[in-house]
Amino acid sequence: MPSRPRQDLWNRVDQRLEQLLIRPEENLSAALESNRADGLPSIDVSPLFGKLLGMLITISSARRVLEVGTLGGYSTTWMARALPKDGHLVTLELNPHHAEVAQANLARAGVLDRVEVRVGPAAESLRKLQEEGAKPFDLIFLDADKRSMPIYLDWSLKLARKDTIIVADNVVRDGRILDADTKDEDTQGTRRFLELAGSNPHLSITALQTVGIKEHDGFAIAVVVD
Repeated sequence: MPSRPRQDLWNRVDQRLEQLLIRPEENLSAALESNRADGLPSIDVSPLFGKLLGMLITISSARRVLEVGTLGGYSTTWMARALPKDGHLVTLELNPHHAEVAQANLARAGVLDRVEVRVGPAAESLRKLQEEGAKPFDLIFLDADKRSMPIYLDWSLKLARKDTIIVADNVVRDGRILDADTKDEDTQGTRRFLELAGSNPHLSITALQTVGIKEHDGFAIAVVVD
């Protein structure tokens, strides 16, 4: 764990970057306040990372987005606002209460018309999407339980096309991914995800460590190359 002075520095830098780079009309603090009031865990992406997800959609001209792990819809809102008006985002959430809170947040943000919230185990929802003949997604964001990341990667590739972007959050876990003997199932899942993605000839992938209000973590970003 970082020392308290170091963590305080990271927090202040993040806060200053938010002040400089996130415009008032982009502020989604109401969604975070709603999540806290409804008892959801405080594990949303940071505002800066949320904006990055939206920018990736804009840069790639994505029209179809898949999110695995909705929580209260904070990251969902960032991405949905970046979609064109005829864009579509499917987000998968296990917990019915979380999904209900997310729908209220999405409605408040004015983007519920382009978002479909599906409730149930993500692996089952992903299987159902394929069975329904879902069109390939342009961008896929993986941010659900980390022990299942290898499963989510496998389904993502089935629901992708050439040039689909796959983003996975929380892949450093305060450096715990270095521990090959870990008993933590989330860390095990993350390690396996990175091993599988890194050795998959159909993917070009990199990862970055991050520090800030989310402490020491990181994200991976991949592109389907064929």
